[in-house]
Amino acid sequence: MDHAEENEILAATQRYSVDRPIFSHPVLQERLHKKDKVPDSIGDKLKQAFICTPKKIRNIIYMFLPITKWLPAYKFKEYVLGDLVSGISTGVLQLPQGLAFAMLAAVPPVFGLYSSFYPVIMYCFLGTSRHISIGPFAVISLMIGAVAVRLVPDDIVIPGGVNATNGTEARDALRVKVAMSVTLLSGIIQSTVAVLQNVKNLNVCSLGVGLMVFGLLLGGKEFNERFKEKLPAPIPLEFFAVVMGTGISAGFNLQESYNVDVVGTLPLGLLPPANPDTSLFHLVYVDAIAIAIVGFSVTISMAKTLANKHGYQVDGNQELIALGLCNSIGSLFQTFSISCSLSRSLVQEGTGGKTQLAGCLASLMILLVILATGFLFESLPQAVLSAIVIVNLKGMFMQFSDLPFFWRTSKIELTIWLTTFVSSLFLGLDYGLITAVIIALLTVIYRTQSPSYKVLGQLPDTDVYIDIDAFEEVKEIPGIKIFQINAPIYYANSDLYSSALKRKTGVNPAHIMGARRKAMRKYAKEVGNANMANATVVKVDAAVDGEDGTKPEEEEDEIKFPPVVTKSTFPEELQRFMPPGDNIHTIILDFTQVNFIDSVGVKTLAGIVKEYGDVGIYVYLAGCSAQVVNDLTQNRFFENPALKKLLFHSIHDAVLGSQVREALAEQEASAPPPQEDSEPNATPEA
Repeated sequence: MDHAEENEILAATQRYSVDRPIFSHPVLQERLHKKDKVPDSIGDKLKQAFICTPKKIRNIIYMFLPITKWLPAYKFKEYVLGDLVSGISTGVLQLPQGLAFAMLAAVPPVFGLYSSFYPVIMYCFLGTSRHISIGPFAVISLMIGAVAVRLVPDDIVIPGGVNATNGTEARDALRVKVAMSVTLLSGIIQSTVAVLQNVKNLNVCSLGVGLMVFGLLLGGKEFNERFKEKLPAPIPLEFFAVVMGTGISAGFNLQESYNVDVVGTLPLGLLPPANPDTSLFHLVYVDAIAIAIVGFSVTISMAKTLANKHGYQVDGNQELIALGLCNSIGSLFQTFSISCSLSRSLVQEGTGGKTQLAGCLASLMILLVILATGFLFESLPQAVLSAIVIVNLKGMFMQFSDLPFFWRTSKIELTIWLTTFVSSLFLGLDYGLITAVIIALLTVIYRTQSPSYKVLGQLPDTDVYIDIDAFEEVKEIPGIKIFQINAPIYYANSDLYSSALKRKTGVNPAHIMGARRKAMRKYAKEVGNANMANATVVKVDAAVDGEDGTKPEEEEDEIKFPPVVTKSTFPEELQRFMPPGDNIHTIILDFTQVNFIDSVGVKTLAGIVKEYGDVGIYVYLAGCSAQVVNDLTQNRFFENPALKKLLFHSIHDAVLGSQVREALAEQEASAPPPQEDSEPNATPEA
């Protein structure tokens, strides 16, 4: 028997017992004492906001420049080797991806190198994730390319163009302007949009080169995945493809001999800063909004995944600031929008990267290419870059395999997936994303309008209450119905909640009242008393279920929330005319999964309490969170303090409270009436 099995047996044999009062809301509040919180005055708040202390300044610097926190604590001997190896490995991958993703962005390849350098350096200073790789990302590049091609199509007429070469250069210059503008705007509002751009100008040789590289990359990636545990680092297939493709193209002069499109001129050196064309903002703002959403979502998702794996935290707000500044400032240096690359991030983390310094080292390798060795890649066939793009989009295509899973698990998520795909395909990624967001919000409303309703029962001899339809061992408690909802109660579903309560529990006050009237008529017919048929069915003994049973004075104004739970006196001789059924005396509403209730929901709840109270059934609320109690209080549900006795700390408290109440009522009913002495001084008979 292993240690885990011993622990399971030990846990199953342990018992616990708790000796405490039944916690209704008033009883629990008597046990609790709120902490005295003296609110700060406006002057104190202003003073606190504008006070300048060394600690506050240091925290602000740490917040906006995380490098000032992690760099002084850098453990050189422990981290430097991992960061160095990781930086080189990531840089080797970042070079071909930067060139390839520039094609997706519809800009010359050198701008992919710029986008792989400037933003990465800035993220090293501003980012909080130690492992993600910032730079060109396939989806973001597609979205940039969509805007550039839409505003500057291939057949655009360039004023002053004298030949095809000059026309192409002018067209590319305009596309770079568009990319800069949308990048600046996406940096300001962090948004993204895209459509898949087709690879053009294919001939037999280009097709052959592309297919060969595609096959090698695809097989190599499968090899990396299968043997990732045994390999010290993933094989940099993209880099090898670039080197071999460049060598073969240059050696056989493929451009001139077979008219194979190549990367072309890669000018050495960094370009001076330039102002993006802000006059294009009105044409690209929808795309920019989409870019911010997609870019940030991908980045924060990967950052949190790796942070959880390595036991640290990332600041989502600072990540948004970092991405925004990387894009907006980077656009001044003619970069296009960037995000987190999933494949490079896994390489950076898998090869031992410890800090943001690994990404910085990778960007320095790109800088080396920009300043000195870029000309070596001018003969690289574009078909090689196309193959790199397609292989890196494999993950997107593999998402089609999610369809059977969603079909089995969630039809709602399947609907969102299909709607997003179809709308993106026919409307473009920008409007496709907007459509997907709207559909997702509608599904949230639908889910809150169609929550799960359950009637709970007790696992015998425990305080555990479970769905009675799910387990055979679970039994209902006689006279008590426990009803659960797993959603908030608000204007959109409050009526549905009331209807589901009556349907699932089988206890409908209107039906009970109707059955009592029928019983009264049958009894009247039997005894021949016609007047009794029109008599009141329910007589109220006590309007308030309070300790003294007294009825409070009614105000002249209409009472919005029923303040009482009534008790009925239905004559026992009429019970034989009632249809058979459970004698329910208490309905317990389980609110443990209700996170808020609005004013409409409170009115519905008050109506439920009154409706059941009119037929002598108590309605208890169990497991209300502090937020729900506050919502009830603010909406004047507790206008009569007696209603607070309907609240209980847990389902078990409510069950015990109900049973104690019924036991006391039964004891009171069975007690002999007090006898009055006719003669005060009389002595008992012998």
